Amino acid sequence: MSTAREIPGWKHVYSGKVRDLYRPADGGDEMLVVASDRVSAFDHVLEPGIPDKGELLTALSAWWFDQLAGADGGPAIPHHLAGREAPAEVAGRAMVVRALDMLPIECVVRGFLTGSGWAEYRESGTVCGIVLPEGLEDGDRLPEPIYTPAYKAPLGEHDENISFARSVELVGAERAAELRDASLAIYQRAEAIATAKGLVLADTKFEFGVDDEGVLRLADEVLTSDSSRYWDLEAWENGETPAERMASFDKQIVRDWLAAHWDRQGTPPALPDEIVERTAQRYRELLDRVTR
Repeated sequence: MSTAREIPGWKHVYSGKVRDLYRPADGGDEMLVVASDRVSAFDHVLEPGIPDKGELLTALSAWWFDQLAGADGGPAIPHHLAGREAPAEVAGRAMVVRALDMLPIECVVRGFLTGSGWAEYRESGTVCGIVLPEGLEDGDRLPEPIYTPAYKAPLGEHDENISFARSVELVGAERAAELRDASLAIYQRAEAIATAKGLVLADTKFEFGVDDEGVLRLADEVLTSDSSRYWDLEAWENGETPAERMASFDKQIVRDWLAAHWDRQGTPPALPDEIVERTAQRYRELLDRVTR
């Protein structure tokens, strides 16, 4: 994993798979979240990184946070942005945010059947234990979006799909219901925006934290190419399946290549230049299509 850079006035405190976190050197209550160019898949950080990925993800997150704060005409969703500029050393790839008590749950919402959900459905007719109608195919829209939380494991360990009942055990019944309801509402709102942009928002994951006053706030990244699956709407309407669809605007290109060239044992192989460039191109195109 890349070594975090030194930033005057800030102290590095943690590095995740993609982001580096800093606290003010003077002990203030804000944090600096810096998006690197690192890319991860199957719980491993891969080499090399994706050029300009940090800037692209930050710009896309910022746009979505603005929409969810009311720019789209909907109700404002509390979020973690503190409202001031990041230091010049990381301008464009960093956000100054409120320090929150982060909840240990990844709030996954699936509106379409694909990926690991499709694999499970073929075996058991369920996705994360939720029974779905018979006869669905890869890429089909679900009758309604489903909430499938996961336990956010420490760095180096695998995230674990959990039941809603388990999320209640982790954060309490009231908070678990709040996470579920907020996640489903944000997904449905974002999916409508994506559709208007000629995109399918197949699934996504959110993270939330709680501030000092007990307010639940949307945090980390939101609706990016790393945390979501986006497809071209026209391709989906024409019946192309995810396995055939080249017009995916996320890191599925990386996942597919890695699945075909690695048995998930030992160190993952280096990504070829072609995969790196195609992924960067898709990230850039998604940002352009969403924000224009």
